[in-house]
Amino acid sequence: MDVNGERSRAHRRIRAGDRIGVTAPGGRRELVVRGLAERSIPRRDARALYEDVTPPPSAEQVEVRRIDRMLAPRRDEGRPDKRERRERRRQKGWEGPK
Repeated sequence: MDVNGERSRAHRRIRAGDRIGVTAPGGRRELVVRGLAERSIPRRDARALYEDVTPPPSAEQVEVRRIDRMLAPRRDEGRPDKRERRERRRQKGWEGPK
């Protein structure tokens, strides 16, 4: 994360008008601070305190992201859910029947 083009640190004070660059798994976002809150507020209210000035992705970037999503493994494949884990424990004799 950087603030006004400089690397940020935990103690860095943010002011209205600062430009913040955030790198996330989905790509880089540029935000401009419009205001600050005195305390924690709901997300929908916080959206009024900044402006997203990230340029829209190009057609090539959109296509690459679409292909990456298609080829990425699904989160739930190969990993048992709670019910399946309980059943496996019962089969191994680690848990009594319910």
